[in-house]
Amino acid sequence: MKEENCIFCKLANGDIPASTLYEDEDFRVILDASPASKGHALILPKEHYANLYELDDEIASKVFVLAKKMITKLTGVLGCDGYNIVQNNGETAGQTVFHFHMHLIPRYKGDNVGLGWKMGELTEEDKKDILSRV
Repeated sequence: MKEENCIFCKLANGDIPASTLYEDEDFRVILDASPASKGHALILPKEHYANLYELDDEIASKVFVLAKKMITKLTGVLGCDGYNIVQNNGETAGQTVFHFHMHLIPRYKGDNVGLGWKMGELTEEDKKDILSRV
C-alpha cells in the first residue's frame, strides 16, 4: 500500500519524475538527487514499508538480488572501484526518509565519501551478555 504523503512512494510509482535506472513490478531504482558519489542510486519498493523491520520477506529477498544486479551492471558503466550498499533503520541509525530504501554508493579511490565508524572492541562481558540472550 502507498502512503499519500510519502515522497519515496511518489518517486517509486512515477508520480514525481526521477532519473530511473531500472523498474519492475516491485521496485524502481533511481539516481539519488543528493549523491554521495557519481552514480549513487536508490532502490525503492513501490509499496510503502517504513523500514527493514516492516519489509515483506519476499520483497526483502528480491531487494538483495536486485542490488547485486544493479551494482554488477553499474560497476562497468561507471568504472568505479567498489560499492557500499547502505540501508538505515530508524533516526538514530541515520534514516531520514521513513520509506525503506537501499543506497547503492559507487566508490572511487580517493573519493573521501564519509562512510565509516570508529572501530570498537568486543568485550568478554558484552559477548557473554549478547550470546546468552539471543
